[in-house]
Amino acid sequence: MAFFKKLFGIADKGEEEPVKTTATTFEGFEITPTPIKEGDQFRVSGVIAKTVSGERKEHTFIRADLYAGKEAAVEATIAKAKRIIKEQGDLMFS
Repeated sequence: MAFFKKLFGIADKGEEEPVKTTATTFEGFEITPTPIKEGDQFRVSGVIAKTVSGERKEHTFIRADLYAGKEAAVEATIAKAKRIIKEQGDLMFS
């Protein structure tokens, strides 16, 4: 049921839009944490971007991890993004 609510733009109670934060750079990739506030917690979420052959490519990810504070979720998002970059590199845009 939650899938259909999200598909048709009906938000669940306690679930809010991602919180925008400042981007950081790692190995030529731009990491923008976008933790999602869910009730009193924040879900790990972010965007990894890079310009490849003159075209900006983006990879959005959301994880199940929840943290009590926004800053903890931001730190965890950056750590997860760095792991994705190390494991996949430019292949994440294929």
